Amino acid sequence: MSVIMATKLAPSAAVQTSGITRELAARSAVLCYTDLPEDVRLRVRQCLLDWIGVTIAGGCEPLVHMLAEEAREQGGHAQATVVGHAFATSSRQAALINGAASHALDYDDVNMACTGHPSVALIPALLALAESRGASGSDFMTAFAAGYETMCRLGLASGDAQYARGFHTTATLGTLGAAAACARLMQLDADDTAAALGIASTMAAGLKSMFGTMCKPLHAGRASADGLQAAQLAARGFTSRADAIECPQGFVATHGGTAALEAALAAPDGGWHLRNNLFKFHAACYGTHAAIEAARHLRLQHTLRADDVLRVTVRAGAASEGVCDIAEPRTGLEAKFSLRHTVAMALAGVDTAGLDSFSDEAVRAPEVAALRERVQILLAPQCPGLTLSEVVIETRSGAVLRQRHDSGRPASDLLEQQQRLEEKFRRLVKPVLNLAESDELIDLVARLDLLSDLSPLAGMLARPACDCSH
Repeated sequence: MSVIMATKLAPSAAVQTSGITRELAARSAVLCYTDLPEDVRLRVRQCLLDWIGVTIAGGCEPLVHMLAEEAREQGGHAQATVVGHAFATSSRQAALINGAASHALDYDDVNMACTGHPSVALIPALLALAESRGASGSDFMTAFAAGYETMCRLGLASGDAQYARGFHTTATLGTLGAAAACARLMQLDADDTAAALGIASTMAAGLKSMFGTMCKPLHAGRASADGLQAAQLAARGFTSRADAIECPQGFVATHGGTAALEAALAAPDGGWHLRNNLFKFHAACYGTHAAIEAARHLRLQHTLRADDVLRVTVRAGAASEGVCDIAEPRTGLEAKFSLRHTVAMALAGVDTAGLDSFSDEAVRAPEVAALRERVQILLAPQCPGLTLSEVVIETRSGAVLRQRHDSGRPASDLLEQQQRLEEKFRRLVKPVLNLAESDELIDLVARLDLLSDLSPLAGMLARPACDCSH
């Protein structure tokens, strides 16, 4: 974290495994907008722009229509906008629907410190809360950073055990991250923020076995909605344990991990976890991206055609098991979690950034299906995590081609990243927004720090993006 934050809350000399709930709450509660370096502010705005793009595009998915229809039937006070559906509902329902929409395409950002997707858990709750409370753009940015850093610190404290045990950390850690973010937006003190984290701890759930189904994006919506409710209840004096994260039978003990305070408070590379945010430029699980890039590089470098390929071996980390190792995907959604299929797509020259490439019909394309049968996946211990893969291609001419890729390195050129994100954004929203509207949204996000409230942004997001009678 920044020097300012370290001065405010320097950890005790004797690092312990207890007090993690209170310490994380205290650090989150004191974060100020002035603590955020300019490059971190830019990253926050980039996270929001990317989130808006994937949410508008994802808002037309059937699962989002189901959630929207359920909210309409239940009714409630019109507190917050449902993106792309031309109606407002309660802040909790809006967070649920928008969170699910933003994760529906699995095209949202990632941070490997929490092995999950921070923005889809944080932004829906914060937008709903900021809209209902009239919070400023700078308030939103501060709260987002507080929640983001908390979520990633919890990821490091938990280690790999939680994910290995079968929990979807976007759902579990995301619930606590959203609670911290909303508590900061509501300006709760450290005690109440700790209570919010405790309430969120007992609500956090989500099974990794649901990958490839509508439940995976529901996890993001639930995390956002539950984190929002946890902060709102804490503000009313609702009680929970002040040590809920580290206590016996608490969050870490039940979900997996070590509850190590030193791991949670260790300074990340670059001083901020936000500096290690990873954006997706392929519309599939991030665990497939390294292999996609390696296969794509070999195809272009050696001008390979599908018929040239005799056999493909992909070495990926053991963490890919149960995440992106669906061998025979039957639907477009399952294809997003298939190393075999996405590598076959890359070798066939299919645009892995295009949403249409992951339709149910596209999964059955003969050329890709035939290539997929020649792809073998080996889960290799020497490839740690989900971001390092090696692709080995044996050609019919007898050549053996190798390429490794690490997709876990954040961009060093933020201006170039901004350009790529704007291109991705325009592509995602093109079916529903004209060029002028797209540029207007990009400009609003660029001026987020200067907005006295988020009503201009909410007004644009309220525009219908699809047939709401679906």
